[in-house]
Amino acid sequence: MRIVGYAQIDDLESLIQIDCQVMGNESRYEQIQEAIVEKRCLVVREGETTAGFLIFNNHFFGNTFVSLIIVSPEERRKGNASLLLKHVEEISPSNKIFSSTNQSNRHMQKTFQVNGYSQSGKIENLDPGDPEIVYYKQRR
Repeated sequence: MRIVGYAQIDDLESLIQIDCQVMGNESRYEQIQEAIVEKRCLVVREGETTAGFLIFNNHFFGNTFVSLIIVSPEERRKGNASLLLKHVEEISPSNKIFSSTNQSNRHMQKTFQVNGYSQSGKIENLDPGDPEIVYYKQRR
């Protein structure tokens, strides 16, 4: 049974390990640590296995913004990203939830679409040749 909740500082090393599997380095160590301390990091677990995590904030024009969703490669295609999104929707203080992904990330685009998110715009020049697509969902 998969469970989603706030990450604890004891989760930091396992989250860094997952992030390193995906990114190839530990460059987001401080960002992840800060999000845990500030209660802006959710984690999904199945038993003792940490499957993935999500980082959010509430500073996007007064709305919730999901800035990072990372699922361990061996835990993908099991609904973990969807569980994390659903949980952030439940706890969000705003009715609007935003996130984004690169145009090249077709899997994440499909995850947003399956979870009721709509495209809300595009940001050029973050990653050369790979625009960032902004997604949006109205909660209520």
